[in-house]
Amino acid sequence: MRFGLALPSMAPPRRLVDLAVTAERSGWDGVFVDDHIQMPAATALEPHDPWVLLGAIAQTTGRIRLGAMVTPLSRRRPQKFAKEVVTLDHLSGGRVITGVGLGNLPEEEFAAFGDAASLKERAERTDEALDVVSALWSGERVRHQGAHFTVDAVMRPVPVQRPRPPIWIACGWPNARPLARARRWDGVVAIDRQRGFMEPEEVRRVVEALGPAAPGFDVVAIWSPGRAAEEYAKAGATWLLRALPPADDWLAALEAAAAESPE
Repeated sequence: MRFGLALPSMAPPRRLVDLAVTAERSGWDGVFVDDHIQMPAATALEPHDPWVLLGAIAQTTGRIRLGAMVTPLSRRRPQKFAKEVVTLDHLSGGRVITGVGLGNLPEEEFAAFGDAASLKERAERTDEALDVVSALWSGERVRHQGAHFTVDAVMRPVPVQRPRPPIWIACGWPNARPLARARRWDGVVAIDRQRGFMEPEEVRRVVEALGPAAPGFDVVAIWSPGRAAEEYAKAGATWLLRALPPADDWLAALEAAAAESPE
């Protein structure tokens, strides 16, 4: 099982880059930055752009996997997203993991900018955009005429990773529909939206609900405080992510976590 550290895009950018460097030195396997445009006003949290942050992290690290966890793809232009991921994959030497979800802030990140806020349309746009992005990464001509996107293009360069960077799909457990989406790709990020983490017993149920998976398929869980990593491994998790909720000592706690070996 591999270990990842979730970094908040709301923190000062230079400290986030330093955190990633520290995490790599301490033996963490991945660092992942959330992808938000704005947060609810009551939180007073101010997010930075994850792709600029990840570009800086790619240049200051050499081993650790990295990516946005997760990108609400339905509010993105698939060709722009595809190009960003390819560029980051080249900058990092093939270390990108692509996290995709529907988004959980429909008012702040969709309706506020005139994008479709309904869950149904976000799901439709996400599925179509994933097909477009994956096809563009092939380097072959893509001719696509769908309900939301039209493409007739060849996009190059292709990613370093072939046939593509891994695509992980976020699943707000116990919602079963994202599991069906995840089966088409390379992994699932299981999240309890109320608590923000998963218990090992819940991860086991996710694995059972997924059924037989393709070789290399990842089951990613958010670490529950106080639970042993071995419990998650036995439940079927392949990645365990440590995420800390916003608090007065948020950055200090993250820096302490990054400085310690995850195992």
